[in-house]
Amino acid sequence: MEKKKIIVSERIAEEGLAILREKAEVDFRDGISREELLSIIDQYDALIVRSITQVNEELIQRATRLKVVGRAGNGIDNIDVDVCTRYGIIVANTPDSNTISAAEQTISLLLSSVRNTAWANDVLKGGTWDRKPFRGSELYGKTVGIVGLGRIGSMVATRLKAFNMKVIAYDPYIADERFERFGAEKKECLEDLVKEADIITVHTPKTEETSHMIDEKALALAKNGVRLVNCARGGIIKEAALLEGLKSGKVTSVGLDVFEKEPAVGNPLFEFSRVVCTPHLGADTFEAQKRVGENIAEQVLLALEGDIVPNVVNLPSMLSDELNYLRPYITLAEKMGNIYYQMYKSPINRIEITYSGPITINETEILTIGFLKGLLEPVLWGKVNYVNARLMAEERGIKIYESKEDQSTRRYKNVITIKFFSPKHEMEICGTISRARNPLLVEIDGYEMEAELEGYVLMLQNEDRPGVIGPLTMAMGEAGVNIASMRVARKTKGETAIMILNVDNKVEEETIQKLAQIKGLLGTPKLLHF
Repeated sequence: MEKKKIIVSERIAEEGLAILREKAEVDFRDGISREELLSIIDQYDALIVRSITQVNEELIQRATRLKVVGRAGNGIDNIDVDVCTRYGIIVANTPDSNTISAAEQTISLLLSSVRNTAWANDVLKGGTWDRKPFRGSELYGKTVGIVGLGRIGSMVATRLKAFNMKVIAYDPYIADERFERFGAEKKECLEDLVKEADIITVHTPKTEETSHMIDEKALALAKNGVRLVNCARGGIIKEAALLEGLKSGKVTSVGLDVFEKEPAVGNPLFEFSRVVCTPHLGADTFEAQKRVGENIAEQVLLALEGDIVPNVVNLPSMLSDELNYLRPYITLAEKMGNIYYQMYKSPINRIEITYSGPITINETEILTIGFLKGLLEPVLWGKVNYVNARLMAEERGIKIYESKEDQSTRRYKNVITIKFFSPKHEMEICGTISRARNPLLVEIDGYEMEAELEGYVLMLQNEDRPGVIGPLTMAMGEAGVNIASMRVARKTKGETAIMILNVDNKVEEETIQKLAQIKGLLGTPKLLHF
């Protein structure tokens, strides 16, 4: 059998290249020009890149043999995943290869900052022997607050427990069992963690929710002399707030490996000797780079052999008639998954999924995986895919129960029913697809309706009486928000009803708070985005 051809356009570890060469013909072209790559890409079955090579439609259109793009690393900003999916090309990355290195970098910056190591090093090498300015602190007996108890955050917790530190953590998307497993005391809100911690370290993806989550308001609640570390993503801790905290003395020291703008040259934080900085070195160890090279090589070879790939970013390229039939139901399942964490921040203990109707003659595992991917996407932003979704759900202590019914008991041919159970909330939703094969929400907690799961969706609860809808639509109009469609559902006349609005643009928080004041509306409206 003719060997597959793989082009590697950027440097990866030699160990990774060796794995590839055992089973494929490898063309290692580190630094190849864009023009040359475009001219020869049609000769290759696989392309391995890092962060420089732009894998866009221009390149994909010429890559007539390409079956897989391997990203040696985590971020995929340089890869147009949608285009790759459209052309049936697998995109795989290595999100976990740097977990240990990132955790150890956090510990490194923390130790350096509490003992003033970098500052003392610079002064001594400058010709001055003086110990007085550099008196530091012990970690022993201190309280560390970890924001985000995922893979890196939990590794940091384990390592800091060895220093006999008290570990507290905040992560609204992690089940209680995980806090117990890593010896972390759970905090119900960020404010509680900030108030108690001597040291705060962040380990979350950067999302709308986490951007600037440690800001001036948060630091005002912190202890005087608090220390902070960020080895996650620049901007989770607001740099302007750090600057003011350092000037006022509220913040004693900071360890930063990531910045709001990179390359970070001339950053005003660099003026402070109590700030320890590194140029985004979290993954930059020999061991991590070796793992990255080996992992991406193994995944690319698996993809070329048609096997399951551990870290597929997009849909598998091995499309069958069954998968094509299920595709709109996969989309439906994903969007139903999107709903919970956009409405609640309570961790889920158990999920019950029921598939009803003729759809059950098909393999429904892909639907469950799609649902779990949609469920975790608002929390993990880019780190969950069709292959690892179930594993990530299990790691968060979520138990999944699935069942099938040959016939739907509702008026729709095929229905997916999801029941969510958490310590604080229970919710049941039902969905199907329209004649146009678009996802529809047809029931939520016993309220029946047909609402499209597309774009921005506003969910409201209201008293079932005249005079509620008018003020609502007027307020939306004043805010410049166009209502594309509205669904109103009730169980019993004159009691509680719900409204679901599809709107053409985002409803700002100020408008949502105004809506909450309308007489007859119950609670604060929830804005969902699909």
